[in-house]
Amino acid sequence: MTMTGGELVLRALEDEGICFAFGIPGTHNIELYDMLATSEIVRPVLVTDEQSASFMADAVWRASGQMACVNVVPGAGLTHALSGIAEAFMDAVPMLVLGCGIRRDSSMGYQLHDVDQAAIVGPVTKETLRPSSGEEIYSTIRRACRVARDGRPGPVFVEIPANLYLFKFADPDRTPPLTRVVDLFGGVDEIERAAELLNAARRTLIYVGLGAANARDDIVLLAEKLEAPVASTFQGKGVFPESHPLALWPGYGAAAPSFARKIAATCDVTLAIGCRFGEVATGSYGAPPPGTLIHIDIDPEALGRNYPPKVAILGDAGAILPELVERVEQRIVDPELRASILAGRVEAFREIEGPAETGVSPGRLLRALQKRLGPETIFTADSGNGTFIAVEALVLDEPGKLLAPVDYSCMGYSVPAAIGAKMVMPDSPVVALVGDGAFLMTGLELLTAASAGVAAAFFVLRDRELAQIAQFQSVAFNRKASSLLPDYDLEAICRGVNVECVHLDSDAGIPAALDEVSTILAKGAPAVVDVAIDYSRKTFFTRGVVRTNLGRLPWKDRLRFVSRALVRKLH
Repeated sequence: MTMTGGELVLRALEDEGICFAFGIPGTHNIELYDMLATSEIVRPVLVTDEQSASFMADAVWRASGQMACVNVVPGAGLTHALSGIAEAFMDAVPMLVLGCGIRRDSSMGYQLHDVDQAAIVGPVTKETLRPSSGEEIYSTIRRACRVARDGRPGPVFVEIPANLYLFKFADPDRTPPLTRVVDLFGGVDEIERAAELLNAARRTLIYVGLGAANARDDIVLLAEKLEAPVASTFQGKGVFPESHPLALWPGYGAAAPSFARKIAATCDVTLAIGCRFGEVATGSYGAPPPGTLIHIDIDPEALGRNYPPKVAILGDAGAILPELVERVEQRIVDPELRASILAGRVEAFREIEGPAETGVSPGRLLRALQKRLGPETIFTADSGNGTFIAVEALVLDEPGKLLAPVDYSCMGYSVPAAIGAKMVMPDSPVVALVGDGAFLMTGLELLTAASAGVAAAFFVLRDRELAQIAQFQSVAFNRKASSLLPDYDLEAICRGVNVECVHLDSDAGIPAALDEVSTILAKGAPAVVDVAIDYSRKTFFTRGVVRTNLGRLPWKDRLRFVSRALVRKLH
C-alpha cells in the first residue's frame, strides 16, 4: 500500500491526537489541505493572519493540554506566525509548526518564498526537522510531537518540501518514538536534603509555576503538612487553588500587596516548583526568594539561572513531589498565618473592586464576570494591563483558566487565543480581555469566530491609549509619547464582520451588559463588548515594578527622574 505525502502527514497528525490545524493554505500545501478536508479528527481552521494561527494553537494547549498544529506556507506564512511561535517557546507551550518548503527535487534558483526557514525559526523552537524523503514524513512528525511535549515543552518546526506532497510512498511504520525520561538530579539524596531543610525551617514559602500543574494535589498536601503560604507565578495561577486559606498571592515581592510581602519576609526557606523566576513573574526581578532556596524544575537551565539554590532537583514535579511529601513532618495549623492571609486578601480585593472615577472599574467588571459565568470560565488576556488586572482580580482554583502572553508578552494574543480555547473547550465560557491597541492587531479574527460559530465574549477594554506603557510614561516622565491611540468605531467594525456589539459605559451598567452578552452567546454567536475602561487606579504590579526599577538607579539618577516628572507636572 502506498500513500501520498499529504496522506502521511494527516496519518501522523491523527495518530498524535492533533485535532486542530490553524493556518492559511497556499500553493505549496494545497495537497495537504485537500487531505485535511477528508479528516474526521483534524479540523483545519482558516484564519485571517498566521500570527493568529500560532496564538490559537498556543491557547488550545493552555486550555486543554492538547497539542495543536500551525499550518503555514513557506516564507511569509512562517514569519507572520513567528510571534506566536516565540510566545510558545518563551512560555513553554508545546506546538507543532508544520511548514512547507520549496521543492528539493529541482536545481532551479529563486523559487517562490525561498528563505532559510530553519535559520529564521531555529532560535524560538526546540528543534527544526526536515524529512529528506517521503518515507521519513510520518516518523519525522511523530518525533517532532514527542520533542515538543518532552521535558520543558515548546514548539518544534517541521519543514515538508513541496515536492514530497506530490508523490506516493510506502505505508509507514506507525510505532511512535519513545518519550524521553528525565532522571532526578542527585536522586533520592537531593530529596532527602530538601526535606531536612523544610523540616528545620521556621516557615516555608512555596512558589509554584505552571510546570507544577501535574503535581497540584501533592502541592496542596505539602502546603498543609508544612503550614506554608503558597504564591504563584502568573502562568502558575490556579495550580494551587486560590480559594485555599494558605493561598497567598500571584507573587510575593515588590509587585505584590504589602500583606503578601510581609508574610513572605517571615519565611526562611523558599521551595520553588516548576518556575524560572522570570522578569514578568517577579515584577522586574523584584522578588528574590526569601531565605534558603530549594528549586525543582524539569529544565536544567532554569536551576540556578537567576537565584542560586541550596538544593536543586532536576525532574518532573509530578514524580518528585510525592517523594517529598512523604519525608516532611506534619505541622499544626497556624491560625494567625491564615487570618493574616485572609485579611490581606480581603483588603486587596476591596481596593481592586473600588468604583471607577469615570467609566468602568476593571476589577469590578472581572469579579462580576467570574461570579456570573462560574469557575469553569476561561479568560484570555493581552500583554500589559489586561494580564495584570486579570492576575490580581480573578480567583482561580485550577490552571488553564487564565491564558496570557507572559515572557514574550505579545500584543494581539487574546482574541485568537479565545477562539482557540473555545474551539477546544466548547462547554466552557470563554472571555477575552482585549486591549484596544491589541484589538487593532488581531481583531479581524472576529470574522473567524463569526464564521465558525465560536460563542466567546470579547471585552474590548478601551481607554484610547496603550495603557500599560502610558502609565509607565506618566509616572516616569509625567507625559505620554506615541502611546495615545487614534479612535475607531468598534461597533462599525463588528457590524462589518457580522458580530453583535454591546456598549458598557459605567459600573452601574455591568449587570445589563452581561445580560445582553449571555443572550447573544446563547444563540451560538460571539459577542463584543465596547468597555469604557477606567485605568486610573494602577495595579499592584505596576506600582511595584516602578518602585523596583527606580530603586535600582543610583541616587543621582533617581533624583533626576523624580525632578523631571515634578517639573513637568508644575508646568
